[in-house]
Amino acid sequence: MESAPDPYLAVQQSAEFSGLRRALRNFIFPMTAGFFLWYALYVLLSAYAREFMDTKVVGHINVALVFGLLQFVSTFLIAWLYARYADRELDPVADRLKAQIEDDTTIRGGVS
Repeated sequence: MESAPDPYLAVQQSAEFSGLRRALRNFIFPMTAGFFLWYALYVLLSAYAREFMDTKVVGHINVALVFGLLQFVSTFLIAWLYARYADRELDPVADRLKAQIEDDTTIRGGVS
């Protein structure tokens, strides 16, 4: 008796799964590169442009403090953008693939 193909392998080899991975990479790689460049700019300016970073903005608040706080803001912004992107672009495809695997497993008599 031949066994049916593994539904996980079938999904992994599908065009829809490849598209899902591509969509994920198209978001993650540019965002990661952008964040690292932004962070490297902050570090380099802190190390080599001390006078600029020591420039007072308001009261005792200087450019270095503003840049440091913007690191936190950018982190939360990227997380929020990713959540929106995943909700719109990634999750619907992932849910369809999950349903396909569950249907195939149910048909084969497996436990979901």
